[in-house]
Amino acid sequence: MSPRSRAAKALPVSFFARPVETVARELLGTVMVSVVQGTVTAGRIVETEAYLGRDDPASHGYRLRRNARNQSLYGPPGTWYVYLSYGMHWCANLVCQVDGIGAAILVRALEPLEGLEQMRSRRGGVADRLIASGPGKLCQALGITRALDGALMPRSTVTVLTGGLTRDEPVQVTPRIGITKAVEWPLRFVVAGSPWVSKVGKR
Repeated sequence: MSPRSRAAKALPVSFFARPVETVARELLGTVMVSVVQGTVTAGRIVETEAYLGRDDPASHGYRLRRNARNQSLYGPPGTWYVYLSYGMHWCANLVCQVDGIGAAILVRALEPLEGLEQMRSRRGGVADRLIASGPGKLCQALGITRALDGALMPRSTVTVLTGGLTRDEPVQVTPRIGITKAVEWPLRFVVAGSPWVSKVGKR
């Protein structure tokens, strides 16, 4: 079913004003919709990672460090924080809890739902399973760039709709991947058994 035909609205800011681990888990099953120059692409979130901010060595907000690139990380709940990974891949995060602590959720993988042909074109003809199976891949597929950084989600060009998992869809919790610090912390959340999640050990 097309996300546009669902009786759903963008998640409210209050959804993100809660512990980051809770939000990361409850984002699973929601639908992320991007509108770029009138073209709609969308996917169901199947994988997220929580980053705790000040006390998390793997977070860009560790010890409340600030620089020109991470200012949006300290914005209000529901703010998009978009950064460049390895100098080549955009990664989309949503700020959580309260202003100023640097807690955010990395959206890691999507199940494509709408605009598949546009996603294929943006991704260069990769296999469909790989279209959005990683944070950089999904940003490319949805046309997300640094231009989204700092936007408040409910009013931005990329929104996350209300919804979630069905009762028969279990959630698997694992250590985060693609990092070198605090690697054992169980802060990665995936829809168990989903073929659309990223591969373990690859970002």
